[in-house]
Amino acid sequence: MTSFAESVRYQAEDGIVTITLDRPAARNAFDQAMAESLLAALKTAEKDEAVRVIVLTGRGDAFSAGQDLHELHAKEAQFGAQAAGDELRQRFTPVILRIRSMDLPVIAAVNGVATGAGLGIALACDLRVAAESASFICAPHGIALIPGVGITWLLPRLTGFGVASELALLGERIDARRAFELGLVNHIVADGDLQEAIHELAQRLIRQPASSLALTKRALNRSVFAGFEHHLGYEADLQEVAAGNDEHRNRLRAMIDRGSKR
Repeated sequence: MTSFAESVRYQAEDGIVTITLDRPAARNAFDQAMAESLLAALKTAEKDEAVRVIVLTGRGDAFSAGQDLHELHAKEAQFGAQAAGDELRQRFTPVILRIRSMDLPVIAAVNGVATGAGLGIALACDLRVAAESASFICAPHGIALIPGVGITWLLPRLTGFGVASELALLGERIDARRAFELGLVNHIVADGDLQEAIHELAQRLIRQPASSLALTKRALNRSVFAGFEHHLGYEADLQEVAAGNDEHRNRLRAMIDRGSKR
């Protein structure tokens, strides 16, 4: 076991690195330390010649509930609406681009809810396996922000424009079965079988030649992700505009207040 922050666990075994988001009390919401440690873990795995597959998952009942709203609220109070855009530019864009640029295949083992940044990171992975209890929320309308972390790029490419519009504009929670039907995930398994299913899928990848997998991923990236980095910047600019709206500030403050009363 290699330690980064307390909120990220890194385990390497038989060519498979499992990176676990480990803030279960916060539903694995990303604070700065967890985002920075996830990026460091990805870089560590990429440099290790023994690693053939990366698995990304969460501990507890969530894959990731997205960005830590308490931290976002504090940063916006200090820096204004620009903080919302900078969080995407500085915290999440490097993670998304690293997942896409590395030659190693990355599997998202979606063990629970995936929303916001958590959903964007899962969609950026090469393959997604969801537990039956997993769910997905594609838009943070509850705090009057837009889908970020690449979601507005990835959704149309996975589901088609019409479905992507429905998911992004309505922002309603969908279950694992619906996500599978729409093409958001590759496989669904029973909750208790997720770990075994992920290991089997990773082994299938390991049996393929590493060189051809790497070159195939590069070719797929070229066909689908040209312009992706520029789009991430555009999302961040729009998020900054959304964060400057009074409705966002009021909704975020109300959500923080509700959470503190529980």
